[in-house]
Amino acid sequence: MSGSPPAREWFRDWFGEEYLALYPHRDEKEARDAVDLFRDVYRGAPGSRLLDLACGAGRHLRELRTAGFDATGLDLSSTLLRSARSAAPQDLLVRGDMRRLPFAAGAFDGLTSFFTSFGYFADPVDDRNVLREISRVLSPGGVFMLDFLNAARVRADLVAEDSREVKGNRIVQFRRILEDVVVKTIRVEPIAGGASRDFEERVRLYSPRELEALLAEVGLVTEQRFGDYEGASFVSRSPRLILAGRLHAREESVS
Repeated sequence: MSGSPPAREWFRDWFGEEYLALYPHRDEKEARDAVDLFRDVYRGAPGSRLLDLACGAGRHLRELRTAGFDATGLDLSSTLLRSARSAAPQDLLVRGDMRRLPFAAGAFDGLTSFFTSFGYFADPVDDRNVLREISRVLSPGGVFMLDFLNAARVRADLVAEDSREVKGNRIVQFRRILEDVVVKTIRVEPIAGGASRDFEERVRLYSPRELEALLAEVGLVTEQRFGDYEGASFVSRSPRLILAGRLHAREESVS
């Protein structure tokens, strides 16, 4: 008897029209602060080639281009890419899977991954594949910035359930941690009546030490840790874990 088919990856359903409707105006100042922090770390020449990995609707990409970078945005969601293109038709946007980047080796001088766009996969091997691809597409000495959540704070402050109203819908969010993965179920309930819809987010919780070790495996050496977008040092109660560093050596191929 054949086994059950693999479950559909959650992000293929969630980052669509419902996501845009529920989060129509992300914080633009936050995006500027994040890009300013990257500029402080990078200190490269204007026009440097950057990849904004999992660019979503493009708020960070627009700030990177405003700052003078030759930035390309990549995302898997065609819905979010359409939103990004509508906001800035001139921006270079590519649809693709971060596990198999459609770019040549050494194509970029720097790479950003903002707003917890890592740890999405059921198999942690796929997370390693993402980091391997980041290493591959960076030029020697290329700078990376990986903006992740603070796993210890997520564990300590987890809110099991909350709700709010958005555009005629009651949004109920349920959270739990299962085997080092924080799972959030988002239930969209029409207030006027009708069928509710459930979506899910899953992010694997990596500690700073674990994440830095994974980066180092592919030659991405962490040089700085920040705890927020304003550049504060990372501490146990920091809201974010932002790692920045450089590609020091390429991973040896195995025949």
